[in-house]
Amino acid sequence: MSKTTTGFRGLFISGDQEMGLLTEGEVLSWEETRAHAKHVQQHGIQQFINLYRNLKDRPNDELKWGDEIEYIIVHFNEAQQRAQLALRAHDLLPKLQQKELEAEEKGEKNPDLPALWRPEMATYMVESSPGRPFRCNFEDFTKVEGNMRARREEVQKLLMANEAILSVSAFPRLGCPGFTFPPALTEPNNPNSILRSLFFPDEAIFSGHSRMRTILGNLCKRRGRKPFVNVPLFKDKNTSENVEEDFAALGDDGEVQAVAKAGHIVMDSCGHGMGCCCLQVTFQARNLAEARFLYDQLAIMCPFMMTLTAGAPMYQGYISDVDCRWNILAACTDDRTEEELGLKPLKDGFRLIPKSRYGSVDHYLSPEGDQYNDVPAVINQEYFDKLVEAGIDAQLSKHIAKLFIREPLILYSERIHQDDEKDSNHFENIQSTNWQSLRFKPPPVDADIGWRIEFRPMETQITDFENAAFVIFVVLLTRTIVSLKLNLLVPMSMVEENMAVAQQRNAVSEGRLWFRQQILTGADGSQQSNKIVQMTVNEVFNGKDAEEGHFEGLVPLVEHYLSSVDLDVHTRQTLQSYLHCISKKASGELLTTAGWMRKFVLEHPDYKQDSRVSEIINYDLMKRCRDLSQGLTHDATLLPEFIPPLSLNCQERLASGDLSGMVDCFK
Repeated sequence: MSKTTTGFRGLFISGDQEMGLLTEGEVLSWEETRAHAKHVQQHGIQQFINLYRNLKDRPNDELKWGDEIEYIIVHFNEAQQRAQLALRAHDLLPKLQQKELEAEEKGEKNPDLPALWRPEMATYMVESSPGRPFRCNFEDFTKVEGNMRARREEVQKLLMANEAILSVSAFPRLGCPGFTFPPALTEPNNPNSILRSLFFPDEAIFSGHSRMRTILGNLCKRRGRKPFVNVPLFKDKNTSENVEEDFAALGDDGEVQAVAKAGHIVMDSCGHGMGCCCLQVTFQARNLAEARFLYDQLAIMCPFMMTLTAGAPMYQGYISDVDCRWNILAACTDDRTEEELGLKPLKDGFRLIPKSRYGSVDHYLSPEGDQYNDVPAVINQEYFDKLVEAGIDAQLSKHIAKLFIREPLILYSERIHQDDEKDSNHFENIQSTNWQSLRFKPPPVDADIGWRIEFRPMETQITDFENAAFVIFVVLLTRTIVSLKLNLLVPMSMVEENMAVAQQRNAVSEGRLWFRQQILTGADGSQQSNKIVQMTVNEVFNGKDAEEGHFEGLVPLVEHYLSSVDLDVHTRQTLQSYLHCISKKASGELLTTAGWMRKFVLEHPDYKQDSRVSEIINYDLMKRCRDLSQGLTHDATLLPEFIPPLSLNCQERLASGDLSGMVDCFK
């Protein structure tokens, strides 16, 4: 029999590891998995139909929410002045999960745990979420940062003195020779290698569970080759036109050299994208209608929040000309065949697919949003018809039928045959490997969990203060949208355009993104104007009063919502400090993580104006990130001036989860 390790409340928070997908059992080969693809799809559709019929009228759920933070473990070699990614997850996770597993064995339904811990793609990564969901009583908002700090400390206590847990989205020298500790060798010419990468060793893939290794291998097998990603190189005074790499010396048989573009950083594995860290927030809506409504409203916010949290400007030892990891992730996880890409004539069973499995959403779900669905949908017509025949409206049916153009990437022999009335694993198998900027999540079978939305585009920030500020802002924005009846909807094609602009270097200050000029609605839902204009990030978040039109600004609107709520002084000050941070990031008064990292490297005495991030630069940068994350230093270009380094007493209280008097720590 299989054994699941998702945990009780892990069902609520977790994304790719939902509904027993961390199953231990016999993993089928890719050929066997593909042979069962139709079976998985057909039963997955039926499982969704059953879920919908049973739970579509589930009423008045309480707002619950929680964050997910992915971390990297960094090893510091002071003698060599070198920072490397420590391959420690396989040692750390059993210790981090011990309390949760003990509670499960005792049958405890609601144990008081500070955190839930899960494996990630790489063995230098771990993922955490709160031990239980937060609620929308405003006191819970004051617990978020303390909980994040407690989670960080929980790992730090298990590490050696020369190691640190960091919430850095992209390690600048990932993919460089010897970037792991201990050093691991790549095997590009080994037919048994999972990745066959010149840069990312198989040994860096988490080995404690078969799921990720199988998925990475099957992505390559389905595609027919490993992925290739060319990221634009930042051009400085002494930057060479070509990235001067001797690919042949790394074992290249000419494959990488053939695809490498001049003026670009070339990468060749899923690990380059999935080995980066993200910040996510999942929340439960009151009912199905509100979940669909908020899904649509938040679709517009994905590029804006990605721009504000931009934190991935460097790859493989070079400064890139982008600030975010999103397109790299999409390219690394793209399993489309040459037929699906349009490079070869279509064969039976293939269709043209416009996007990778990892990409932005391109379809609204609410009745209000349907008129803005101007991006052609590629769907599985057979399953669309079946969903509609089952009584599911065409709009939601189209969303599900879009997911089911994908084949399963992993299958366990124990999970082939399921009871569609009692299981939803086949549905989750397809759903969980569609890695989109938003995920619409139906309630699990036989669980006291409602309809949820997972907000996925944000990148991790260096400090717990920043991570808390961004997840709390997203949750407060959903409450503001519902309370003030806001309408942010724009044509989906404009959201797609915004996603492209959002990743550009310095998009937060230089980019102009499409946004609705009038978002307040009347009692009947009408708006004075449907005009959609291009605005700066600062204008969208902080507002504008210009000749071309007034706009309230999202931060002032959230503040207006909070003014209608009875808050104690401590809570109001805490929330105001987070909104102040968001406002200053949007205005450019505070740097994004990507902007701060660029500035650090460009001003480093070892930098040669050649776009290279040397070992010593990387070492000093990671040390500064460590000190900032531990509250040992402060940088007024990144963080608000009124957030000083935490005192030792405050650090101890945060680590223990004692939040009494914590307002003193933030004065």
